[in-house]
Amino acid sequence: MNKLLAIPEVQALEDSSSLLRIPNQIDVPVTNRIMRLIDTPVFQRLKRISQLGLVAFVYPAANHSRFEHSLGVYRNCLLFVRHLSWQSRFRELVSVEQIEALLLGALLHDVGHWPFCHPIEDMGLDGVPRHESLAQQWLADDELQTCIAEDWNACPDLVARIITKKTETQTEKLLASILSGPIDIDKLDYLYRDSLHAGVPYGQNLDSARLIRSLCLNESGDALAISSKGRTAAELMVFARYVMFSEVYWHHAVRSATAMLQRAFFRSKETADVDWDAEFQFGESEFISRWMKRSESSPSVYNLLEGLFSNRRSLYKRAANFSFVENESLYRTLAQRPYAELTHVGQRLAQAISSEIGDNISPDDVLIDAPPAKLEVQFNVDIFDSRAESWRPLGEVSPMIHTLAKKQFDDYVKRVRVFCKPDISASLSAIDMESQLAKLT
Repeated sequence: MNKLLAIPEVQALEDSSSLLRIPNQIDVPVTNRIMRLIDTPVFQRLKRISQLGLVAFVYPAANHSRFEHSLGVYRNCLLFVRHLSWQSRFRELVSVEQIEALLLGALLHDVGHWPFCHPIEDMGLDGVPRHESLAQQWLADDELQTCIAEDWNACPDLVARIITKKTETQTEKLLASILSGPIDIDKLDYLYRDSLHAGVPYGQNLDSARLIRSLCLNESGDALAISSKGRTAAELMVFARYVMFSEVYWHHAVRSATAMLQRAFFRSKETADVDWDAEFQFGESEFISRWMKRSESSPSVYNLLEGLFSNRRSLYKRAANFSFVENESLYRTLAQRPYAELTHVGQRLAQAISSEIGDNISPDDVLIDAPPAKLEVQFNVDIFDSRAESWRPLGEVSPMIHTLAKKQFDDYVKRVRVFCKPDISASLSAIDMESQLAKLT
Protein backbone atom coordinates (compact mmCIF):
# COMPACT_ATOMS: atom_id res chain seq x y z
CA MET A 1 0.00 0.00 0.00
CA ASN A 2 1.25 3.49 -0.89
CA LYS A 3 0.89 5.26 2.46
CA LEU A 4 1.78 8.67 1.01
CA LEU A 5 -1.19 8.57 -1.36
CA ALA A 6 -3.41 7.80 1.64
CA ILE A 7 -2.61 11.16 3.28
CA PRO A 8 -6.00 12.97 3.37
CA GLU A 9 -4.69 16.12 1.68
CA VAL A 10 -3.17 14.14 -1.21
CA GLN A 11 -6.40 12.19 -1.58
CA ALA A 12 -8.30 15.48 -1.67
CA LEU A 13 -6.72 16.26 -5.05
CA GLU A 14 -9.27 13.81 -6.49
CA ASP A 15 -12.17 15.17 -4.42
CA SER A 16 -14.03 18.34 -5.40
CA SER A 17 -16.19 18.55 -2.29
CA SER A 18 -14.16 21.21 -0.46
CA LEU A 19 -12.14 23.69 -2.50
CA LEU A 20 -10.78 27.21 -2.39
CA ARG A 21 -10.40 28.86 -5.78
CA ILE A 22 -7.49 31.17 -6.52
CA PRO A 23 -6.56 32.89 -9.79
CA ASN A 24 -6.49 31.81 -12.49
CA GLN A 25 -9.27 29.20 -12.05
CA ILE A 26 -7.05 27.04 -9.81
CA ASP A 27 -8.79 24.84 -7.25
CA VAL A 28 -7.00 24.25 -3.96
CA PRO A 29 -8.40 21.21 -2.11
CA VAL A 30 -8.80 21.78 1.62
CA THR A 31 -9.43 19.23 4.34
CA ASN A 32 -10.90 20.12 7.71
CA ARG A 33 -7.50 20.24 9.36
CA ILE A 34 -6.08 22.48 6.62
CA MET A 35 -9.08 24.80 6.91
CA ARG A 36 -8.53 25.02 10.65
CA LEU A 37 -4.96 26.27 10.01
CA ILE A 38 -6.14 28.73 7.36
CA ASP A 39 -8.64 30.21 9.81
CA THR A 40 -6.00 31.03 12.44
CA PRO A 41 -5.04 34.70 12.92
CA VAL A 42 -1.43 33.82 12.01
CA PHE A 43 -2.49 32.72 8.53
CA GLN A 44 -5.27 35.25 8.04
CA ARG A 45 -2.72 38.01 8.66
CA LEU A 46 -1.17 37.13 5.27
CA LYS A 47 -4.22 38.62 3.56
CA ARG A 48 -2.87 42.01 4.65
CA ILE A 49 0.66 41.42 3.33
CA SER A 50 1.04 41.97 -0.41
CA GLN A 51 3.16 39.51 -2.33
CA LEU A 52 5.02 42.10 -4.42
CA GLY A 53 4.70 45.33 -2.43
CA LEU A 54 6.23 48.14 -4.47
CA VAL A 55 5.84 46.36 -7.83
CA ALA A 56 2.23 47.61 -7.84
CA PHE A 57 3.61 51.12 -8.45
CA VAL A 58 4.31 49.99 -12.02
CA TYR A 59 1.92 47.06 -12.43
CA PRO A 60 -1.23 48.23 -10.60
CA ALA A 61 -2.97 44.85 -10.60
CA ALA A 62 -0.01 43.17 -8.89
CA ASN A 63 -1.58 43.56 -5.47
CA HIS A 64 -2.12 39.89 -4.68
CA SER A 65 -1.38 38.72 -1.17
CA ARG A 66 0.93 36.29 0.57
CA PHE A 67 -2.28 34.48 1.56
CA GLU A 68 -3.11 33.68 -2.08
CA HIS A 69 0.48 32.74 -2.86
CA SER A 70 0.69 30.41 0.15
CA LEU A 71 -2.38 28.52 -1.04
CA GLY A 72 -0.77 28.16 -4.47
CA VAL A 73 2.46 26.82 -2.95
CA TYR A 74 0.50 24.35 -0.82
CA ARG A 75 -1.33 23.05 -3.89
CA ASN A 76 1.98 22.64 -5.74
CA CYS A 77 3.25 20.64 -2.78
CA LEU A 78 0.35 18.22 -3.10
CA LEU A 79 1.13 17.77 -6.80
CA PHE A 80 4.84 17.19 -6.13
CA VAL A 81 4.11 14.66 -3.38
CA ARG A 82 1.53 12.78 -5.45
CA HIS A 83 3.99 12.38 -8.32
CA LEU A 84 7.02 11.52 -6.21
CA SER A 85 5.08 9.04 -4.09
CA TRP A 86 5.08 6.61 -7.03
CA GLN A 87 8.88 6.43 -6.91
CA SER A 88 10.32 3.78 -4.61
CA ARG A 89 13.42 5.83 -3.71
CA PHE A 90 11.21 8.64 -2.45
CA ARG A 91 8.91 6.32 -0.48
CA GLU A 92 11.89 4.66 1.16
CA LEU A 93 13.32 7.97 2.32
CA VAL A 94 10.26 9.74 3.70
CA SER A 95 7.56 8.87 6.19
CA VAL A 96 3.96 10.02 6.36
CA GLU A 97 4.85 12.19 9.35
CA GLN A 98 7.64 13.90 7.37
CA ILE A 99 5.33 14.55 4.41
CA GLU A 100 2.81 16.06 6.81
CA ALA A 101 5.58 18.38 8.01
CA LEU A 102 6.33 19.31 4.40
CA LEU A 103 2.65 20.10 3.73
CA LEU A 104 2.58 22.32 6.81
CA GLY A 105 5.82 23.99 5.72
CA ALA A 106 4.36 24.67 2.28
CA LEU A 107 1.21 26.26 3.68
CA LEU A 108 2.96 28.24 6.44
CA HIS A 109 6.28 29.08 4.78
CA ASP A 110 5.51 32.81 4.51
CA VAL A 111 4.02 33.45 7.95
CA GLY A 112 7.18 35.34 8.94
CA HIS A 113 6.81 37.93 6.18
CA TRP A 114 6.10 41.53 7.06
CA PRO A 115 5.20 44.53 4.85
CA PHE A 116 7.94 45.28 2.29
CA CYS A 117 9.96 42.46 3.81
CA HIS A 118 12.39 41.80 0.95
CA PRO A 119 13.53 45.42 0.34
CA ILE A 120 14.13 45.87 4.07
CA GLU A 121 15.92 42.53 4.42
CA ASP A 122 18.12 43.32 1.41
CA MET A 123 19.67 46.21 3.34
CA GLY A 124 21.33 43.75 5.71
CA LEU A 125 21.01 46.06 8.73
CA ASP A 126 21.85 44.92 12.25
CA GLY A 127 18.80 44.14 14.34
CA VAL A 128 16.53 43.37 11.38
CA PRO A 129 15.60 39.69 11.45
CA ARG A 130 15.23 37.43 8.44
CA HIS A 131 11.61 36.53 7.73
CA GLU A 132 12.52 32.86 8.20
CA SER A 133 13.46 33.66 11.81
CA LEU A 134 10.17 35.45 12.40
CA ALA A 135 8.41 32.44 10.88
CA GLN A 136 9.74 30.36 13.80
CA GLN A 137 8.17 32.85 16.22
CA TRP A 138 4.81 32.74 14.45
CA LEU A 139 4.93 28.94 14.33
CA ALA A 140 5.13 29.00 18.13
CA ASP A 141 1.75 30.76 18.30
CA ASP A 142 -0.46 28.96 20.83
CA GLU A 143 -3.47 28.50 18.55
CA LEU A 144 -1.34 27.29 15.66
CA GLN A 145 0.53 24.89 17.93
CA THR A 146 -2.78 23.54 19.23
CA CYS A 147 -4.03 22.91 15.70
CA ILE A 148 -0.86 21.06 14.78
CA ALA A 149 -0.77 19.03 18.00
CA GLU A 150 -4.42 17.98 17.77
CA ASP A 151 -4.73 17.34 14.02
CA TRP A 152 -1.30 16.33 12.75
CA ASN A 153 1.39 13.75 13.44
CA ALA A 154 4.09 16.09 12.17
CA CYS A 155 6.89 17.41 14.35
CA PRO A 156 6.64 21.24 14.66
CA ASP A 157 10.43 21.51 14.91
CA LEU A 158 10.78 19.72 11.57
CA VAL A 159 8.30 22.15 10.01
CA ALA A 160 10.52 25.01 11.19
CA ARG A 161 13.68 23.32 9.89
CA ILE A 162 12.12 22.81 6.47
CA ILE A 163 11.13 26.49 6.28
CA THR A 164 14.46 27.84 7.54
CA LYS A 165 16.56 25.20 5.69
CA LYS A 166 18.34 24.36 8.95
CA THR A 167 18.22 20.70 8.04
CA GLU A 168 19.98 17.85 9.80
CA THR A 169 19.57 14.72 7.68
CA GLN A 170 19.47 13.59 4.05
CA THR A 171 15.68 13.37 4.13
CA GLU A 172 15.29 16.81 5.71
CA LYS A 173 17.49 18.31 3.00
CA LEU A 174 15.32 16.67 0.36
CA LEU A 175 12.14 18.05 1.92
CA ALA A 176 13.64 21.54 2.21
CA SER A 177 14.70 21.41 -1.46
CA ILE A 178 11.08 20.77 -2.45
CA LEU A 179 10.10 24.03 -0.74
CA SER A 180 13.19 26.03 -1.65
CA GLY A 181 15.57 24.83 -4.35
CA PRO A 182 16.33 25.26 -8.04
CA ILE A 183 12.96 23.71 -8.94
CA ASP A 184 10.57 24.14 -6.07
CA ILE A 185 6.93 24.60 -5.18
CA ASP A 186 7.52 28.25 -4.20
CA LYS A 187 9.08 29.44 -7.48
CA LEU A 188 6.61 27.47 -9.53
CA ASP A 189 3.81 29.46 -7.93
CA TYR A 190 5.28 32.95 -7.65
CA LEU A 191 6.62 33.08 -11.20
CA TYR A 192 3.18 32.18 -12.53
CA ARG A 193 1.17 34.22 -10.02
CA ASP A 194 3.30 37.37 -10.17
CA SER A 195 3.22 37.26 -13.96
CA LEU A 196 -0.54 36.74 -13.98
CA HIS A 197 -1.31 39.68 -11.70
CA ALA A 198 1.28 41.97 -13.29
CA GLY A 199 -0.36 41.31 -16.65
CA VAL A 200 2.81 40.10 -18.37
CA PRO A 201 3.20 36.78 -20.19
CA TYR A 202 6.67 35.75 -19.01
CA GLY A 203 5.76 33.46 -16.11
CA GLN A 204 2.43 32.27 -17.46
CA ASN A 205 3.99 30.04 -20.12
CA LEU A 206 5.55 27.56 -17.71
CA ASP A 207 4.89 23.93 -18.54
CA SER A 208 4.22 23.06 -14.92
CA ALA A 209 2.53 19.75 -15.61
CA ARG A 210 5.46 18.43 -17.64
CA LEU A 211 7.96 19.74 -15.11
CA ILE A 212 6.18 17.96 -12.27
CA ARG A 213 5.94 14.72 -14.27
CA SER A 214 9.72 14.82 -14.77
CA LEU A 215 10.59 15.18 -11.07
CA CYS A 216 12.86 12.60 -9.49
CA LEU A 217 15.65 12.51 -6.90
CA ASN A 218 19.26 13.39 -7.48
CA GLU A 219 21.95 10.74 -7.17
CA SER A 220 22.59 11.36 -3.48
CA GLY A 221 18.88 11.53 -2.65
CA ASP A 222 19.08 14.85 -0.81
CA ALA A 223 17.51 17.10 -3.46
CA LEU A 224 15.19 17.07 -6.44
CA ALA A 225 16.37 16.38 -9.98
CA ILE A 226 14.49 16.13 -13.28
CA SER A 227 14.41 13.52 -15.99
CA SER A 228 15.53 14.38 -19.51
CA LYS A 229 11.87 14.73 -20.54
CA GLY A 230 11.61 17.80 -18.33
CA ARG A 231 14.56 19.65 -19.83
CA THR A 232 12.53 22.06 -21.98
CA ALA A 233 10.14 22.78 -19.12
CA ALA A 234 13.11 23.56 -16.86
CA GLU A 235 14.56 25.89 -19.49
CA LEU A 236 11.25 27.73 -19.68
CA MET A 237 11.28 28.16 -15.91
CA VAL A 238 14.81 29.60 -15.89
CA PHE A 239 14.01 31.97 -18.74
CA ALA A 240 10.79 33.10 -17.03
CA ARG A 241 12.71 33.89 -13.87
CA TYR A 242 15.33 35.81 -15.82
CA VAL A 243 12.74 37.95 -17.62
CA MET A 244 10.62 38.51 -14.51
CA PHE A 245 13.64 39.93 -12.70
CA SER A 246 14.64 42.04 -15.67
CA GLU A 247 11.21 43.43 -16.56
CA VAL A 248 9.20 43.30 -13.32
CA TYR A 249 11.14 42.92 -10.06
CA TRP A 250 13.99 45.20 -11.21
CA HIS A 251 11.99 47.59 -13.37
CA HIS A 252 13.53 51.05 -12.94
CA ALA A 253 10.41 52.61 -11.37
CA VAL A 254 10.05 49.68 -8.96
CA ARG A 255 13.66 50.20 -7.96
CA SER A 256 13.07 53.95 -7.53
CA ALA A 257 10.29 53.20 -5.06
CA THR A 258 12.53 50.59 -3.42
CA ALA A 259 15.39 53.06 -3.02
CA MET A 260 13.04 55.60 -1.43
CA LEU A 261 11.58 53.08 0.99
CA GLN A 262 15.00 51.75 1.96
CA ARG A 263 16.35 55.25 2.65
CA ALA A 264 13.27 56.09 4.73
CA PHE A 265 13.75 52.91 6.76
CA PHE A 266 17.49 53.55 7.16
CA ARG A 267 16.87 57.08 8.47
CA SER A 268 14.03 55.91 10.72
CA LYS A 269 16.16 53.16 12.22
CA GLU A 270 18.99 55.67 12.67
CA THR A 271 16.98 58.30 14.49
CA ALA A 272 13.86 56.76 15.99
CA ASP A 273 13.59 54.38 18.93
CA VAL A 274 11.11 51.94 17.41
CA ASP A 275 10.38 48.32 18.22
CA TRP A 276 10.47 47.16 14.61
CA ASP A 277 9.77 43.54 15.54
CA ALA A 278 6.44 44.74 16.90
CA GLU A 279 5.79 46.92 13.86
CA PHE A 280 6.47 44.01 11.52
CA GLN A 281 3.46 42.20 12.97
CA PHE A 282 1.01 44.67 11.44
CA GLY A 283 -0.58 44.41 8.02
CA GLU A 284 0.64 46.66 5.24
CA SER A 285 -1.91 49.48 5.57
CA GLU A 286 -1.46 49.87 9.32
CA PHE A 287 2.32 49.51 9.03
CA ILE A 288 2.42 52.43 6.57
CA SER A 289 0.07 54.69 8.52
CA ARG A 290 1.95 54.15 11.79
CA TRP A 291 5.29 54.78 10.08
CA MET A 292 4.08 58.01 8.47
CA LYS A 293 2.57 59.22 11.75
CA ARG A 294 5.85 58.66 13.61
CA SER A 295 7.77 60.41 10.82
CA GLU A 296 5.91 63.72 10.95
CA SER A 297 8.73 65.16 13.07
CA SER A 298 11.36 63.95 10.58
CA PRO A 299 10.90 65.88 7.29
CA SER A 300 13.39 63.79 5.31
CA VAL A 301 11.68 60.48 6.17
CA TYR A 302 8.19 61.89 5.86
CA ASN A 303 8.86 63.37 2.41
CA LEU A 304 10.12 60.02 1.15
CA LEU A 305 7.10 58.18 2.55
CA GLU A 306 4.71 60.83 1.25
CA GLY A 307 6.14 60.39 -2.24
CA LEU A 308 5.36 56.70 -1.97
CA PHE A 309 2.12 56.45 -0.04
CA SER A 310 0.19 59.74 -0.22
CA ASN A 311 -2.61 60.42 -2.70
CA ARG A 312 -0.09 61.95 -5.10
CA ARG A 313 2.67 59.56 -6.15
CA SER A 314 6.05 61.23 -6.61
CA LEU A 315 8.84 58.77 -7.39
CA TYR A 316 12.45 59.80 -7.75
CA LYS A 317 13.76 60.09 -11.32
CA ARG A 318 16.62 58.19 -12.93
CA ALA A 319 19.81 60.24 -13.14
CA ALA A 320 22.10 57.34 -14.10
CA ASN A 321 21.69 53.71 -15.01
CA PHE A 322 24.37 51.17 -15.84
CA SER A 323 24.96 47.44 -15.76
CA PHE A 324 27.80 44.98 -15.35
CA VAL A 325 28.14 44.90 -19.15
CA GLU A 326 28.23 48.69 -19.57
CA ASN A 327 30.65 49.56 -16.76
CA GLU A 328 32.04 46.46 -15.06
CA SER A 329 34.52 48.31 -12.85
CA LEU A 330 32.02 50.73 -11.33
CA TYR A 331 29.35 48.06 -11.11
CA ARG A 332 31.71 45.78 -9.15
CA THR A 333 32.57 48.65 -6.83
CA LEU A 334 28.96 49.40 -5.91
CA ALA A 335 27.13 46.07 -6.24
CA GLN A 336 26.77 43.95 -3.06
CA ARG A 337 28.14 46.83 -1.00
CA PRO A 338 26.82 47.22 2.58
CA TYR A 339 23.89 49.61 2.62
CA ALA A 340 25.48 52.05 5.07
CA GLU A 341 28.53 52.38 2.80
CA LEU A 342 26.31 52.89 -0.24
CA THR A 343 24.49 55.66 1.63
CA HIS A 344 27.82 57.30 2.46
CA VAL A 345 28.82 57.24 -1.23
CA GLY A 346 25.46 58.83 -2.05
CA GLN A 347 26.04 61.60 0.48
CA ARG A 348 29.43 62.37 -1.04
CA LEU A 349 27.85 62.32 -4.50
CA ALA A 350 25.25 64.87 -3.33
CA GLN A 351 28.05 67.10 -2.04
CA ALA A 352 29.94 66.87 -5.34
CA ILE A 353 26.79 67.68 -7.31
CA SER A 354 26.06 70.64 -5.03
CA SER A 355 29.50 72.08 -5.79
CA GLU A 356 29.09 71.55 -9.52
CA ILE A 357 25.66 73.14 -9.91
CA GLY A 358 26.09 75.79 -7.22
CA ASP A 359 23.06 74.70 -5.23
CA ASN A 360 22.60 72.77 -2.01
CA ILE A 361 21.49 69.19 -2.63
CA SER A 362 20.28 67.27 0.43
CA PRO A 363 21.94 63.86 1.03
CA ASP A 364 18.51 62.23 0.76
CA ASP A 365 17.72 63.94 -2.57
CA VAL A 366 20.13 61.60 -4.37
CA LEU A 367 19.84 57.83 -3.87
CA ILE A 368 22.12 55.07 -5.16
CA ASP A 369 20.41 51.75 -5.81
CA ALA A 370 22.61 48.70 -6.33
CA PRO A 371 22.25 44.90 -6.20
CA PRO A 372 22.18 43.78 -2.55
CA ALA A 373 24.76 41.57 -0.89
CA LYS A 374 22.46 38.54 -0.89
CA LEU A 375 22.67 36.86 -4.29
CA GLU A 376 19.81 35.11 -6.01
CA VAL A 377 19.71 31.32 -5.84
CA GLN A 378 21.49 29.78 -8.78
CA PHE A 379 19.71 27.25 -10.98
CA ASN A 380 21.85 24.23 -10.14
CA VAL A 381 19.80 21.11 -10.79
CA ASP A 382 20.73 17.65 -12.09
CA ILE A 383 19.11 15.97 -15.06
CA PHE A 384 18.65 12.20 -14.97
CA ASP A 385 19.35 10.11 -18.07
CA SER A 386 17.34 6.90 -17.57
CA ARG A 387 19.11 5.06 -20.37
CA ALA A 388 22.57 5.68 -18.99
CA GLU A 389 21.39 5.62 -15.35
CA SER A 390 23.38 8.79 -14.75
CA TRP A 391 22.92 12.36 -13.54
CA ARG A 392 24.53 15.47 -15.05
CA PRO A 393 24.11 19.16 -14.20
CA LEU A 394 21.50 20.67 -16.50
CA GLY A 395 23.94 23.44 -17.39
CA GLU A 396 26.18 20.88 -19.08
CA VAL A 397 23.48 19.71 -21.49
CA SER A 398 21.60 22.97 -22.03
CA PRO A 399 23.34 25.99 -23.59
CA MET A 400 20.50 28.23 -22.43
CA ILE A 401 20.81 27.10 -18.82
CA HIS A 402 24.57 27.50 -19.00
CA THR A 403 24.17 31.11 -20.16
CA LEU A 404 21.34 32.21 -17.87
CA ALA A 405 22.07 30.20 -14.76
CA LYS A 406 25.71 29.25 -14.51
CA LYS A 407 26.92 32.79 -15.03
CA GLN A 408 26.18 35.18 -12.18
CA PHE A 409 22.42 35.78 -12.45
CA ASP A 410 22.48 39.05 -10.56
CA ASP A 411 25.02 40.68 -12.87
CA TYR A 412 22.75 40.32 -15.87
CA VAL A 413 19.35 41.23 -14.48
CA LYS A 414 20.20 43.85 -11.86
CA ARG A 415 21.63 47.31 -12.43
CA VAL A 416 23.23 50.15 -10.51
CA ARG A 417 21.09 53.28 -10.68
CA VAL A 418 21.17 56.81 -9.31
CA PHE A 419 17.79 58.34 -8.53
CA CYS A 420 17.10 61.96 -7.66
CA LYS A 421 14.20 63.95 -6.27
CA PRO A 422 11.88 65.03 -9.11
CA ASP A 423 12.29 68.78 -8.57
CA ILE A 424 16.07 68.61 -9.08
CA SER A 425 16.17 66.16 -11.98
CA ALA A 426 16.40 68.92 -14.60
CA SER A 427 19.39 70.47 -12.81
CA LEU A 428 21.25 67.16 -12.88
CA SER A 429 20.58 66.27 -16.52
CA ALA A 430 23.94 67.65 -17.71
CA ILE A 431 26.03 65.91 -15.03
CA ASP A 432 27.99 62.78 -15.92
CA MET A 433 26.99 60.65 -12.94
CA GLU A 434 29.25 57.73 -13.82
CA SER A 435 32.31 60.00 -13.87
CA GLN A 436 31.30 61.56 -10.56
CA LEU A 437 30.82 58.12 -9.00
CA ALA A 438 34.14 56.89 -10.38
CA LYS A 439 35.90 59.78 -8.60
CA LEU A 440 34.24 58.91 -5.32
CA THR A 441 34.90 55.17 -5.40
